[in-house]
Amino acid sequence: MAEPPDVDMLAAALRRDSADLRLYVAVLATNLADSLPPGAVRVKRRRSLAERMAGREGAVTELDVALGERRLLLRMDRDGRATGEVCHEVRGIVLSRRPVGLDEWIDALARSLSEAATANARAREAAERFLS
Repeated sequence: MAEPPDVDMLAAALRRDSADLRLYVAVLATNLADSLPPGAVRVKRRRSLAERMAGREGAVTELDVALGERRLLLRMDRDGRATGEVCHEVRGIVLSRRPVGLDEWIDALARSLSEAATANARAREAAERFLS
């Protein structure tokens, strides 16, 4: 079995482009949805009338990543602030919720991706994509 990616390197790679938070969340949502198994990532968006008319997807309002027994939620408010939540979930039942800041959310995502990479080829590819 392949060795999991280094969690600190993965967290640094995930943090790399977080200066523009709205763009960062949109790119992260797209990359995770493309890289992880189907159903592991759910993205909610808010679309203005202009965005609908232009055929654009709209702004990400919530990113929900489920990896193993961990569910990571990242919500964007209208002012561009992010709030994170790390949940322990078993068989669809949330056993615990913990609000976290963006840095802690990214660390939890990096740990979850690293753990999933040991058992899942698509998760390993997602981790490698962020490291390259």
